[in-house]
Amino acid sequence: MSHAPHGAHGPHEIKEPVGWMDRPEAVKRFFTVFYVICAALVAAELLLAAAPNEHPHPLEEAMRFLVYPVYGFASFWFLVLVAKPMRKLLIRPEDYYEGSDSSAKGDSGHAE
Repeated sequence: MSHAPHGAHGPHEIKEPVGWMDRPEAVKRFFTVFYVICAALVAAELLLAAAPNEHPHPLEEAMRFLVYPVYGFASFWFLVLVAKPMRKLLIRPEDYYEGSDSSAKGDSGHAE
């Protein structure tokens, strides 16, 4: 049995990047912009926390700085907890679209 010569990377050649997330410089730039935006939002929150609010929400008065991070964390936590029962409710068997009884009748399932 004769084997064809392989390149430097073995039998599987490395392909050129396809999308923008396949290029390391683009990913680095994306995360840099993301971190700058996060830092700007934290700085704005710190600056605005010192400013008086004429019509504060009662929860904002009680927790001050932590209202929105706690609210976001609790909302995300709720979604994660609800996802597992929803999966059991919405999941379909692997052969759901094949239809085992329609093929026995000779019906392809398509309208004619």
